[in-house]
Amino acid sequence: MDDCENEKTGAMNNCQIANSVKSALDQYFKDLDGQPPHALYDMVLACIEKPLLEYTLHYAGGNQSKTADILGLNRNTLRKKMQQYHIE
Repeated sequence: MDDCENEKTGAMNNCQIANSVKSALDQYFKDLDGQPPHALYDMVLACIEKPLLEYTLHYAGGNQSKTADILGLNRNTLRKKMQQYHIE
C-alpha cells in the first residue's frame, strides 16, 4: 500500500508533493525519447531544493536562523546551500 493512501494531515498533503514529482518524472522520461537519463538524482534535488530554500527563506522574512530551524538544517549548511544555488 502506498503511504499516500492514508495520509490526510497538514495544510498541504505530503502526497501532493510526491505526486507532483512523480508526474514531472513521467514527463521527463517521455521527453527523453529513447535517450539515456543522466545525473537524475542531482537534477531532481536541484529542482526541488532551490525553490524550497527560496520559499522558506521568504516565509521566515529573510531570517536565516529561522529558515534553518524550519528546514531542520544547521545554519552553516543553509548558508552553503544558498551559495550553491546563488540565493541571497
